[in-house]
Amino acid sequence: MDVATGIIILSETLLGALGNCSLLYHYLFLYCTEGRVRATDFILMHLTVSNSLAILSKGLPQTLAALGLTHFISDLECCLLRYVQRLAKCMSIGTTCVLSVFQAIMVSPMDSCCKDLKVKAPQYVTVSVSFCWILYVSVNIIFPVYILYISGNWSMINITNKRDLGYCYSYDNENVSGPVYLILLVLPELLFSVLIVWANGSMILFLYRHKQRVQHIHRNHVSSRSSAESRATQRILVLVSTFVYFYILASLFRIFMALFDDENWWLINTENIISLCFPTVSPFLVMRRDSPVFRASFAMMKNKKSRYHTPK
Repeated sequence: MDVATGIIILSETLLGALGNCSLLYHYLFLYCTEGRVRATDFILMHLTVSNSLAILSKGLPQTLAALGLTHFISDLECCLLRYVQRLAKCMSIGTTCVLSVFQAIMVSPMDSCCKDLKVKAPQYVTVSVSFCWILYVSVNIIFPVYILYISGNWSMINITNKRDLGYCYSYDNENVSGPVYLILLVLPELLFSVLIVWANGSMILFLYRHKQRVQHIHRNHVSSRSSAESRATQRILVLVSTFVYFYILASLFRIFMALFDDENWWLINTENIISLCFPTVSPFLVMRRDSPVFRASFAMMKNKKSRYHTPK
């Protein structure tokens, strides 16, 4: 069972690292050639960064632990690793929320309540993503600082929870970290989850109304523009729905793990595998053949190559 778990997590790690690095390369290529990227591409670039952090901080140590190399890092290294894991998880839901709300605003009808935000929304993307990074970098730093404090004051602080993560031990004091975790992390996640559900529902409603409306439209230029807009919305819906599915599934396993006093390694290994599913598959959902990111990048590469081979 441990070897099988290690092979599965290793496969997710390698596949996810390859996909996210390829996607990040294309975003950087677009930025270097054009000098800017679209708002959705900017959000997806930061989502790719958070997915890469999740894969490196969780995939690699979990693979080594499943293959038999256990407790190979110190308490300080474990704190830093847990910090990166929390940061990647929080930024994943934060950027997904920004992506969902932005796309819902952009595809909303002109007579909706979001009509005034359609012009200003692209300007707020950078501020929103930067706010997520600042918020979660600041909030998550509390936990490693707290662990380092109690590790130097074992006689003063009563450690009520000690979790074996396989590659290290995670310590917790429920009287202190419980309320802090609830206020600083759980409540923002609930707010982002509500916004994601609202944005997805709005986009689904828009696509449904759009499908009914274009059935009576036969002009090619209108239908082609509308269909392109619908395809972009559908791609984002698939990406966000995949995130929501794996996020809910992993959360259910975390709840089951909290209900058991003893360490159930089947639940732990399953939760580790599920938590890496979205960072692994998300770049391949974006890197579809009809993705505008890759059409643009490959077109520019082709044009650049043709200029070098044009005879004088």
